[in-house]
Amino acid sequence: MILLVMLSTLAVGLTLYLRHVYSRFRRYGVKSLTPIPILGNMARITFRKEHVSNNTDRIYDVGPGDRFVGKYEFLDPVVMIKDIDLIKSITVKDFEHFVDHRKFVDEELDTCFGRNLFSLKGEEWKMMRSILSPAFTSFKIRSMVPFMVEVGDKMINSLKMKIENSGKNIIDIDCKELSSRYANDVIATCAFGLNIDSHAEENNTFYKKGKEAVAFNFKQLLKFFAVTFWPKVSKLLRITLFSEEIRFFFRDLVLGTIRDREENNIVRPDMIHLLMEAKKGNLKHESGKDTDAGFATVEESAVGKNNISYVWKDNDLVAQVLLFFIGGFDTVSTAMTFAMHELAANPEVQERLYQEIREYHHKNKGKIDYNSINELKYLDMVVSEVLRLWPPAITLERLCVKDYNLGKCNEKASKDYVVRKGESIILPLWSIHRNPTYHPRPLLFDPERFSEERRHLIKPFTYFPFGLGPRNCIGSRFALCELKVMLYQLLLHVQVFPCEKTCKPAQLATDSFSIRMKGGNWVGLKLRQ
Repeated sequence: MILLVMLSTLAVGLTLYLRHVYSRFRRYGVKSLTPIPILGNMARITFRKEHVSNNTDRIYDVGPGDRFVGKYEFLDPVVMIKDIDLIKSITVKDFEHFVDHRKFVDEELDTCFGRNLFSLKGEEWKMMRSILSPAFTSFKIRSMVPFMVEVGDKMINSLKMKIENSGKNIIDIDCKELSSRYANDVIATCAFGLNIDSHAEENNTFYKKGKEAVAFNFKQLLKFFAVTFWPKVSKLLRITLFSEEIRFFFRDLVLGTIRDREENNIVRPDMIHLLMEAKKGNLKHESGKDTDAGFATVEESAVGKNNISYVWKDNDLVAQVLLFFIGGFDTVSTAMTFAMHELAANPEVQERLYQEIREYHHKNKGKIDYNSINELKYLDMVVSEVLRLWPPAITLERLCVKDYNLGKCNEKASKDYVVRKGESIILPLWSIHRNPTYHPRPLLFDPERFSEERRHLIKPFTYFPFGLGPRNCIGSRFALCELKVMLYQLLLHVQVFPCEKTCKPAQLATDSFSIRMKGGNWVGLKLRQ
């Protein structure tokens, strides 16, 4: 009887608590989907019934015309911002209210990742951004283009060999696998100074460790949820996103490379060198205008242009290189993958792009450098459209560090909604990029949106594949350059076309936060004559 009373009391208490938690939006007239107890609006994602992009679209569509809507991430109320003027205020004008990201890692447990630029908060983030910003300017990126070209040459040689050995002059490939190996080797050479050919040495250690680091399977998904939404519990249970083996591998690699270069006076214009210069205080912004790498390039704010003195620790160095690796490995390879998918599905776009590349290649006598890549107008249009239709990041999130009044969600609401310190907001990048109000016929792959005649029609703050405001992606120039170099070299030698395994119509797999096609991103390749 006592046990029954205790259980009944617990059930009543839990019911009242959940009723209170899940009434937050309703009290202010903010629309949201009906939450499931404990899981909130995360059930279909957690059990892999729905991709996060579909979940984002469903919530985005809940309140047509509303300035913002609500989402319950388990027990946490999170506001999804829809109004473009409000997005501008949050990311630029009132940035100091939303300067931080949510905590995805515990610095004490994940020492090799907890100190990275993405995870740092407040003044520490501002200092690190200022220190690292000069490393990602066009002046620095142009010196890394020869490394990218060398990696691309190896990829093309491998593809030629496979196509010639097929006996049919064509092969079917999963372009996510191809682009992941390319991105892996670019990061290996541009960050670590390693000469790796993952196309010829398919099981090399660096690639295997990299795949393990970015693998976002169901187990990793649960870890991510635990660390993000129940940080105290995950810390008590010592749950980390990265295994100890991965942490030690990258830590030893980074510190060993630095030690070797210092002892042997090795200078190589890559990310390790730039971080070594930053540690010495020698990394400064160059005079002159920083050249854009394309329409999608984001500009550095005043935060990143301050001169800061900073005492580096080993974990600071390792964390920045690891972040550079993860960002370059997964997000860039995802953009490459969907670029290939769209070129296969749109042969007229591919042919026009090939002709532009071919013409410039002859004009430059086969030389590929930063300037020539960025002179290709149609290439930039194609890349910009890929990043609109298939942005690697579905949403952007920000943590509120000072209470912020969003105003009323719509004209019928009677009370202002205040985001409290410690709560989060999300910007539905995916849904805004596919909103027909801002981008007519949004599911049509149309590079002409970004032509010189039409790009002015794109409303500011409705296209932001690399984020917005001072906390945008620091590596946009590097990512765009890498993506363009790969497409340049690939299309110069190979024609891309749909094959039997190509996912038609496009449908995203639900077993990952990353965007990838159900059944794989398969296309056919054949050598150009």
